[in-house]
Amino acid sequence: MAAETSFSPVKPTPAARPCLFVFESNLRVLNYLKRNFSALYDLRLFSEEQAFLRDLECMQRTSLVLLAWDGIRQSESLFASARKTRPEVPVLILATTAEMADYEIFARLGASGVVLKPFVDDALEVAIAKHLLVQDQEADDPREILLDGGHSFVRSSKRMREVEAQARMVARSDIPVLILGESGTGKEIVAMYTHQMSRRSGRMFLKVNCAAMPADLLESELFGYEQGAFTGATKSKPGKFETCDGGTIFLDEIGEMPPALQAKLLHVLQDGTFSRLGSRGPTKTDVRVIAATNINMKEAMARKIFREDLYYRLNGLSLVLPPLRDRLDEIPAMATYFMRKGAKRYDLQPLPLSPALLEAFSGYDWPGNLRELENVINRFLILQDEKTVIAELGLAKNAASSAAEKVQDHMVAGGLKKLVRGLKGEAESTVIAGALEETGWNRKAAANDLQISYKALLYKIKQYDLSPRSA
Repeated sequence: MAAETSFSPVKPTPAARPCLFVFESNLRVLNYLKRNFSALYDLRLFSEEQAFLRDLECMQRTSLVLLAWDGIRQSESLFASARKTRPEVPVLILATTAEMADYEIFARLGASGVVLKPFVDDALEVAIAKHLLVQDQEADDPREILLDGGHSFVRSSKRMREVEAQARMVARSDIPVLILGESGTGKEIVAMYTHQMSRRSGRMFLKVNCAAMPADLLESELFGYEQGAFTGATKSKPGKFETCDGGTIFLDEIGEMPPALQAKLLHVLQDGTFSRLGSRGPTKTDVRVIAATNINMKEAMARKIFREDLYYRLNGLSLVLPPLRDRLDEIPAMATYFMRKGAKRYDLQPLPLSPALLEAFSGYDWPGNLRELENVINRFLILQDEKTVIAELGLAKNAASSAAEKVQDHMVAGGLKKLVRGLKGEAESTVIAGALEETGWNRKAAANDLQISYKALLYKIKQYDLSPRSA
């Protein structure tokens, strides 16, 4: 029988009134809360820190914490203590002001939301209700958030709920965000979600892959050029930073950006200005920058291939995405989502995900993360042969476990460089073969999926002597 995963919101079941723990030194605010919310919630109101923390630790039935923010010096320690005491309970900040730097602090500390004082209309009531609805849903209930362009942000694990909350918080400000994680963990989706939750959601979201083009082409792509700036520049062309004015630019693989361009990007982040190639004057732009990378940035800075000052400018807040092997509990939800997505793409009927298939999924390490899972689901859709998919996962798992055993032999025979070349070639040929099979050996479609040129794909097919599987 198929293992099904529902993405429908869960309706809260009747229970005792939600318990709200509130710390607020202003007694007038406490009286306001008591007057307006005591009929709806079980309120625990405190103006003294020690009593607040002591009772918070003792009271197990706590739904939400409301904590007044009086500045980082006065409130950071109390916030950290509350989070340490009850890490599973969301904290809603009550602040009199919230500048860009404040939102950065709130996101870093792990706040779930912010409501400004004095409270306007029903802003506090709405914020409380929204957070309680999330709490009423079971911890592992899948959630799918529709994004622009047919994409979705899907999550069902505690770690990804934390990422969602951080992204939603930092979206309120314009500070740069650096998304870290292995290839295929969903960094672009999180960037899109952050944009959609921001005040810029009605404007453009543009992705630029910093590793996909040489330095001179990347510079003209980002910053544009004037007529006559170089041979072939017959007319002026705006770059992404101009085209995306008012919106969000997602700089993927930022760790691969050539050093010559890093200084120019730093200038944009510092004062919002840049110069087109061949231009004598600066151009002003209002763009929010979200960057992502799968490399070790500390190591890149130590090797002087990435500027420290740029790193700290980009890293207003880091969102770290765990690899799929560390969130295996999300596989049923993600597999269901990819099945529905693939069936729509290929105009096929969704196939059931049997317990045997899901068990095979859970027993695999997924070095390619979500991207690899989606490819496997698409392959299953096209082949419609569960046993073959399970067998291939088993072979891949065995191959990975035996790879370490081969290292010493290869090292002795040809050294590290030869070993790396061989392993890289094996991995590349496997990925290319998988893409070709998924598209029924439609080379143009496969090249598009792999994000390489058609000519490059033909070369790789010949290099690795690839051919369609026999029926």
